[in-house]
Amino acid sequence: MSEKKTDDQSSPDETLGGTPTELEQQIQARRDHLAATIDELTSRAHPKELARRGTALVSDRLQTITHTPEGELRTERLAAVAGAFVVVAGVLVFARGRS
Repeated sequence: MSEKKTDDQSSPDETLGGTPTELEQQIQARRDHLAATIDELTSRAHPKELARRGTALVSDRLQTITHTPEGELRTERLAAVAGAFVVVAGVLVFARGRS
């Protein structure tokens, strides 16, 4: 018993059936779909792509933290971070001097 093709030959859930020519076309469509999926997964998992996405994420986060939505620099936040850095550096210098 043969089943009729659906309109979307590239659907991975499609049931194989029909004439030998239709079967070959369905198999080729599935191979093409699988190859495209593998290519996409390979490019997503490539170390350079992972590093690029990580860098973009950090850059976007830094931009959000240091700038207002209008694009103005948040000087109060930068001053607080700089002040905290100076305090930590001072504590480290003081602690090393005592040892």
